Amino acid sequence: MRIALSQLTTGPDPEKNLRLIGEWTRRAADAGARAVVFPEASMACFGTPLAPLAQPLDGPWADGVREIARSTGTVVVAGMFTPAPGGKVANTLLATGPGVEASYDKIHLYDAFGYRESDTVAAGTGTTVIEVDGLRLGLATCYDVRFPELFRAHADAGAVATLLAASWGAGPGKLDQWELLVRARALDATVWLAAVGQADPGTGPGAAPTGIGHSRVVGPDGSVRHALGAEPELLVAELDAEEVTTVREKTSVLANRRPELWR
Repeated sequence: MRIALSQLTTGPDPEKNLRLIGEWTRRAADAGARAVVFPEASMACFGTPLAPLAQPLDGPWADGVREIARSTGTVVVAGMFTPAPGGKVANTLLATGPGVEASYDKIHLYDAFGYRESDTVAAGTGTTVIEVDGLRLGLATCYDVRFPELFRAHADAGAVATLLAASWGAGPGKLDQWELLVRARALDATVWLAAVGQADPGTGPGAAPTGIGHSRVVGPDGSVRHALGAEPELLVAELDAEEVTTVREKTSVLANRRPELWR
């Protein structure tokens, strides 16, 4: 299946960002992509007050994404913010398009490197796997990449790939960590890992994670198949489900687990 990773930079205005999603989705559809994945915080960049702009999944912003998906005939996965109890928001991935209507709320919140996502964001409580053209795809968000259990759960649910949307924080060693973690999660779950981040906005390191670029498509053997730099760019790649089967036959890390020892 052909997918596209849209490594763009979003700003604080949800309507402007929705127009960007429309433009980039049309480019991806023209390139033959069946699914197009946008970064975390596609609705509005981090560093923006989130609660005032959060909208429900049946609100106008999500409906705008649905119309883009409908008009292009593609499945669109994009990061948004939805209302949550206590004045907080959920960091939500909306997945919508032909035969697909689902969402995923980020489970692991980024309370690290001087930033406290949990001050304004409520944690999700469950995993999400969607199906596009007969292939099952797990959904994950940014800091989730540090927690291998989620990616193995996708594999256990029949996923051949995980779509990882991020807005990775800048700083010393952060690019090395991103590259290492993305490859590790593909390898220890034996899935394709399609990881798309916000492009580098060029403002330098700060507390809010606003993106460093370097989106990646990693094969189920942990090898990098496609890679972008820091600038905005569209990456189109093929995911081969049969390769997942082949790798799992050779590297039986899922079958060889001993989960009963860790309970």
